[in-house]
Amino acid sequence: MKHPLACAIALALAFGPAVAVQAQSQGTAVSAPAAKSSNPFFADSTLPLKYPAFDKIQDTDFAPAFDAGMKEELAQVDAIANDKAEPTFENTILALEKSGRILYRSRSVFYNLLGADKNDAREKIDEDYSPKFAAHRDSIVLNPKLFARIKALYDKRDTLGLDAEGVRLVERYHTDFTRAGANLDDAQKARLKEINGQLAELGTQFDKKVLAERNESAVVVDTRAELDGLTDEQIDAAAQVAKSRGLDGKFALTILNTTGQPPATTLTNRAVREKLFKASLARNSRGNANDTTGIVSEVV
Repeated sequence: MKHPLACAIALALAFGPAVAVQAQSQGTAVSAPAAKSSNPFFADSTLPLKYPAFDKIQDTDFAPAFDAGMKEELAQVDAIANDKAEPTFENTILALEKSGRILYRSRSVFYNLLGADKNDAREKIDEDYSPKFAAHRDSIVLNPKLFARIKALYDKRDTLGLDAEGVRLVERYHTDFTRAGANLDDAQKARLKEINGQLAELGTQFDKKVLAERNESAVVVDTRAELDGLTDEQIDAAAQVAKSRGLDGKFALTILNTTGQPPATTLTNRAVREKLFKASLARNSRGNANDTTGIVSEVV
């Protein structure tokens, strides 16, 4: 089971007869076979090392892939959990490792793009699907039948004839499920699902505010001389940033997601360095629309 766990608790079967997918570009419905043939996530990439075919991927591909991928993975997990055969490494652990491929492919690409090249469409997808992914993961890690099979293998892991890697994989699954709440009672699991859903939504809100604040916290100066110590290329880039924000003739230093800002190491103007440092420290705690102190408090 592949599940990235970042700021918010955020990460795969053959398809059933008909998964209707809405074509977002034209607003017309297309059949499942048509969607499969056009969606690059429904099959492994043919590129070396299965690199994503970014030239074929569109933002409208993600939601259908997420929906189909979650449906696929849940069906696979259900089959594993309800297998009448005694649990073995092959029919439980390896089966889980091989499950959810559509979801794994689509989420891996999506979250890399979201971090490196966020746009309004991807931000909206993230907002819509973060709570869905949290609920999806909970439905797997809190499945009592599935955990019973994993625990049975864990309890006798040293007698299964596995190599060191196999034993470690069994231990890893058992640890992940236990930490995710598999040993809780039904009432506790219900509460945990609520918390995980809230954390997913808060995490998405947090990320949006961090990005917006980064854009609004840029330090703007009026003259090229104030940026003495930077290279001509850096100063030209600052001029372009300012121009893109309607500040022709000025220069804007974008705040990076660290406390120490790289330009401060070479800027000779102490006042500008001080502005840069203070802007970095004050991010998301200025009492504006992008203040995240309330979100952080709620997460804690």
